[in-house]
Amino acid sequence: MTAPRIPDLPTCEFAFPGPLRDQLVAAVLTGAKTSTTGLLQDYERDGEPLSTVGDREVVVDSAARPVAVIELTGVRVVRLGDVDLDHARDEGEGYESVAAWRVGHEEYWHGPDYLGWLGDPGFTVDDDTLAVAVRFRVVERL
Repeated sequence: MTAPRIPDLPTCEFAFPGPLRDQLVAAVLTGAKTSTTGLLQDYERDGEPLSTVGDREVVVDSAARPVAVIELTGVRVVRLGDVDLDHARDEGEGYESVAAWRVGHEEYWHGPDYLGWLGDPGFTVDDDTLAVAVRFRVVERL
């Protein structure tokens, strides 16, 4: 039996390694998760260009194992206060309202993993914080 070919593509990491990442990756693999949200400042901090429609990325699990290839079908920069219900629901985490989506994401962005990575323990988001709302589809399971 031959090992699967791992495409030479950028890596897509949902959250930090651990239970949340495992939950999100599982939702990607079942098709429940077709959108995700990051903060624009994270791209700027890492010097990464903004993703574009048609880009493909390799999704990795908590053990950094490639599990799927996704293709981006939508990328838009929005204020957190303008995230819509369709985007929130399509994150695959069971959100039935934008308010619930916001609470869940603020817990992440105000949590110790993100604040430690950011290096700014006083960081907070508000309605005007710019986010990158991404839509995607799985094109290959690895």
